[in-house]
Amino acid sequence: MNDEMTCDLYRVPESDGGRRLDLFLAARNPDLSRSQIKRAAEEGRVMVNHASAKAGLCLKPGDIVLLERESPRAWNVEAEDIPLSVLFEDESIIVIDKPPGIVVHPGAGNIRGTLVNALLHHCRDLSGIGGVLRPGVVHRLDKDTSGVMVVAKTDAAHQALAAQFKARAVMKRYSAVVVGSMPAEEGIIDAPIGRHRRDRKKMTTGVKEGREAVTKWKVVKDYGGVASLLDVEIETGRTHQIRVHLNSVKRPVLGDREYGGLATSLPERIRKGPAGEALKAMNRQALHAAALGFHHPQSGRYLEFTAPLPEDMARLIGELESLSRSAGGR
Repeated sequence: MNDEMTCDLYRVPESDGGRRLDLFLAARNPDLSRSQIKRAAEEGRVMVNHASAKAGLCLKPGDIVLLERESPRAWNVEAEDIPLSVLFEDESIIVIDKPPGIVVHPGAGNIRGTLVNALLHHCRDLSGIGGVLRPGVVHRLDKDTSGVMVVAKTDAAHQALAAQFKARAVMKRYSAVVVGSMPAEEGIIDAPIGRHRRDRKKMTTGVKEGREAVTKWKVVKDYGGVASLLDVEIETGRTHQIRVHLNSVKRPVLGDREYGGLATSLPERIRKGPAGEALKAMNRQALHAAALGFHHPQSGRYLEFTAPLPEDMARLIGELESLSRSAGGR
């Protein structure tokens, strides 16, 4: 369980047999909206009989329900003058190129210096649907993942964008550098993802009650069997999806400390060379949200935005290119 979470545990009485899970929890947590409960379920923070559960699950008498929720504390999210790389902005949305190393929204240990703090200073009129901690946030990128994000400035925009993400009508394309060679030029990983039973901060494909997750990948460049640059497109948006899926096929994202992409997975001669130095300096997973496409929530016009590789990942790829050329790789 995360440090900022507390656990509520319930046993379903006879009188609540057949009741929806979200309604059951809403009745016992008047401070939480059904959308907040649904988000908790989508993030794997709601479990029934020790398994992740969807908000619409019908409960049975005797079921054990666990809810992980943010600890009740007085959060004071302040606007901060943090530079933003703005790709597009109008009265409804703002599209940014998120740098690596910045957390999207505040949480325990990250009250300041987050993307939300920067957005509050820049916009001052973000959608309130996400609550005090996540105003305007429709989707997220991991702290150490860079690239394109869209943020809602109005409630109407938030609802329209959220509907597109739910309907899988949003194009999400990533660049990833993985360990080793892929088994083919392209492929699809279709494997449900759920929260790890022992380490609640991690996700895994090794669960019985995971949520559907689909990742498409295509090899852009193979660096002589040492590493590969992939173009990745995700149909779903599960937590850590790309990192978990690629690790599940034994091709973890290079630099990923949580899912097996450590430098020790590379040959010693590579670790001690320029590519190894670039990886060490990067100090994060080599994953970048390269493109995002969606329909404008007000005009309906299709928009697509791209973000160039950040300097640290571009350096790593450059060193791998040099290594591949010197070794006669393809």
